[in-house]
Amino acid sequence: MLTEMQIKNFKAWQDTGTIRLAPLTVIFGTNSSGKSSLGHLLLALKQTVQLSDRKRALHMGDENSLIDLGTFEDCLYGHDLKLPLEFSLRWRLQGALAVKNALDAKQSFRGDELRLSSTLRADKAEQPQTEAFQYQLFDGANAVLEMNHTRGNIECSPLKLIRAVGRGWPVEPPEKFYRFADRTLLRYQNADFLADFTLQTEQMLEQVYFLGPLRRPARRVYQWSGDTPPDVGAEGEATIAALLAADAQGRHLNRGYRQRKQQFVPFIAEWLTDLGVIDSFEVRALAKGRKEYEVLVKTHPKAHKVKLTDVGFGVSQVLPALVQAFYAPAGSTVWMEQPEIHLHPMAQSNLADVFISAVQAYEESTPRNMQLIVETHSEHFLTRLQRRVAEGKI
Repeated sequence: MLTEMQIKNFKAWQDTGTIRLAPLTVIFGTNSSGKSSLGHLLLALKQTVQLSDRKRALHMGDENSLIDLGTFEDCLYGHDLKLPLEFSLRWRLQGALAVKNALDAKQSFRGDELRLSSTLRADKAEQPQTEAFQYQLFDGANAVLEMNHTRGNIECSPLKLIRAVGRGWPVEPPEKFYRFADRTLLRYQNADFLADFTLQTEQMLEQVYFLGPLRRPARRVYQWSGDTPPDVGAEGEATIAALLAADAQGRHLNRGYRQRKQQFVPFIAEWLTDLGVIDSFEVRALAKGRKEYEVLVKTHPKAHKVKLTDVGFGVSQVLPALVQAFYAPAGSTVWMEQPEIHLHPMAQSNLADVFISAVQAYEESTPRNMQLIVETHSEHFLTRLQRRVAEGKI
């Protein structure tokens, strides 16, 4: 789970300062104030991790990527190519990380949080190039180990890296914004643990998911052939597939400690009812053995079942937000923009309770430890959240 972030010289931000992140973090601000930019950088980092080209410091994106940020100049504060892009992420590890000095059995370090700080500058071709990055391993509030990698050197403290015999030439430049070149690690006798830092960074960013502010309209018929999507998609396009996949896997959740356990689809359906937008919700195959499905809802107890396309637009817009909050793997970070769009005020208020539940939910008797970062303009959402804080429920 992300616990802090800071960004300098990125889009509207000259310096965000240190932003503390909680299991449920809500971002408010005026239009075009830079709220979305915070999440967009995380997406750019994730798609860079997924890129096979290790030489590219930051994948700005294209029409097939998670996000397209344009050129490096487009992303820099004031479009000034002389400025460095700097960012820092700190996150809580899923399990404590132990670092041992391969040359000294008595020297070991253990931490539960990691911080990565990177500095990128434009090269002669105006492409991003990693100038330096730093890792810090924390045990609580104290940094127990620190590593700095520039384009010509690696320094570690208090553990000292020892060069391998006959390998005294300069180290290779950093790869991407966070990686050590494989040949660089071979130049030291006790640098194997640095690969663990790289792996932890990749695992953290792979578990960042994004839901955009506009979701696709409902369809009369949905196709599902048994696949398991990683998420609902940036536009919620895989929401019904995710619902069916979770149900087929027999996933069971509850809203919190010692609360009633339910199958995935009824669990989501009950939340839709509690939001006050429908009375009941059902996903069913058009016929046995077919891969076409329809979504049927009842708007109130005495109403007839109708397809999702035949009810208010708000239901199809909030459904991806609910599914994403509970479908993403345990320990994930989900960034959402405007999940309350097209909902009436009472439903916006109730949505705060949904997200509180999402970060407190259990799956198969184990805490899901989810993190939600929500951009919203809803005062009703904020007021309900403030009330729950005052009540001590979060």
